[in-house]
Order: sequence, then structure tokens, then C-alpha cells
Amino acid sequence: MHEGLLKSWNAGATRQAIIAFVARVTLEDGPDYVPPAARIAVFDNDGCLWCEKPTPIQAGFLLRRIAEQAEADPALRDRQPWKAVHEKDQAWLGDVITKHYEGDDTTLKEMAAGLLSAYAEDDVESFASKADQFLRSEENPVLKRPYLKTAYAPMRELLQYLEANQFTNYIVSGGGRDFMRPITHELYGVPPERVVGTTVALQYREEDGIGKLVHTSKLEVFDDGPNKVVRIWSRIGARPIFAAGNSNGDIQMLQFATQGKGASLALLVTHDDDERDIAYTSGAQKSVALAKERGWPLVSVREDWAKVFVD
Repeated sequence: MHEGLLKSWNAGATRQAIIAFVARVTLEDGPDYVPPAARIAVFDNDGCLWCEKPTPIQAGFLLRRIAEQAEADPALRDRQPWKAVHEKDQAWLGDVITKHYEGDDTTLKEMAAGLLSAYAEDDVESFASKADQFLRSEENPVLKRPYLKTAYAPMRELLQYLEANQFTNYIVSGGGRDFMRPITHELYGVPPERVVGTTVALQYREEDGIGKLVHTSKLEVFDDGPNKVVRIWSRIGARPIFAAGNSNGDIQMLQFATQGKGASLALLVTHDDDERDIAYTSGAQKSVALAKERGWPLVSVREDWAKVFVD
């Protein structure tokens, strides 16, 4: 069963629920046995596998480019999001995702238009190199930890525990697929082909007979809410039996994973520890209420995790 892999999880109801579920689906003679090929687990990334506050990590990467554009072209400073970035308007920037989860996408549309332009015309290899360099060199401004060390140790152990029990893990995130891919295998043990996320439209071009893929300024799919379920099916072709998330944007994914015919489990990470982590409830109220209604285990950072971040 490999329970020893969950060393950063405190003994308690949440840890036991995970172990009990895995025991049910891996017991070959049991009524809830699931063949290894059907043991599919999906995880959100921002706020679930790594810290997403004070702003999502990818936002920092993209906003740095927005700041460079605003510095080079003063005319941009009268438009959002260049205006907020140039004026360091943290309130406007911080409210974008919160308002989205509350059903107001006004500022999200303004933000998206700017962010999509940030790396337009970059080929996919160049973008991946820049993302990789950013993730390895920058740090969380509040926690003062390198970004790669703001990954949650208990969640990484959970990924390892499921894999040891012949689950196939996927990351299904509202974050950018191509931003995450350079580091997911090293950080989580999840290879690039199992990363599902928000994508910009790509365009194939040839220069001097050499083909390349280039980022455009058009959004292909914002992988959040119902779109997560659509992308899971289009990429995996099966219903997961395990799902973990942390926000209102994960509700449909958690529902989809737990509404199949056999045994299933959904976890919702709740950030209630402001000493070791960054505590917040914004953008998660609906998912917490639904978890309590459906009996999904709520993962408390304060109570369930003996250790928070990876070393």
C-alpha cells in the first residue's frame, strides 16, 4: 500500500480516507477493485500542488513581460493591465481571479488580452526556456522561497503514493500548459504529455525550410470550470476516479470524478494556515460548501499537513 510515502500527512480522517480509498480500488478480490489502466487521478496545480498567492506564479511571469512593454511604450500605460502593472496597483491585479470565481469576468477579459500579447510570436521552445528559467530563478515575494520550493510536500507525496499504487496522474490546471510542462516531471513526476492546461492558439510556420510552432495572441482554451471536464475527456478519454482541487474552478472536475459507477474520491485543499502558508478563502466558498454537502474530504493545511513545502 506504500502508506509510508505520506510522511508529511498528519494521522487523521483525511489521511485515512486516502488510504482507505486506495485500499478499496487495489484489492483484487474486492467489490470495488479497479484495474490499473482505469486508475486515473487528476490534480489542479495552482493552490493545489503549489502556492498560488499572493498571485499565481505564471501571473508573475507574464506580468514581468507586461511591465517591460509598459516601460518601452508609454502609450500602453493608459490601458489595462499595463496601467495596473506600471502603477503597481496590486488591488486591481489581485481582484482579477477573485472576481472571476464570483462570476464577474470584466477585468479578466482585460487582463487576458494583455497577457496573451506578452509572448506572442515566441516559438514554443523559446517560451519553454524562458518559463523554465523564471521558475528556477525567481521567488515568492511573501514567503521568500524559490518558486519551485513553494510546491506542497504532502501533495507531491500523494502523487507518489498514487503512482506507487499504479495510478496514472494528470495535472489539469487553469494555468498555462506550456508554462508548467518544463518542470512538472522533475517537480511532480508527471511527464509533459500528462499536463492539461490553458492554451494559446499555436501557428505552424516555415522559415528557410525549417518548421516551428509559434505562440499567437489568441486564446485557444481557458482550462477552468466546465472546460476542465471537456479537456479531461478530450485528452484522456476516460473518467477519473480521483480528483484534487482547491477552488470554485475545480467544482466540475471534482463532480465528474465522483459521479461514475465505481469507487471514487475527491479532495479539496483549504488554505487555513497563515503561519506556514498564506491563508485565504476567496474563490473557494462554493467548492467548500459543496464538499461539505457531498462528503468530500477537506484537506486542512493547518491540521492535516505536518510539513507544508518541499525542500
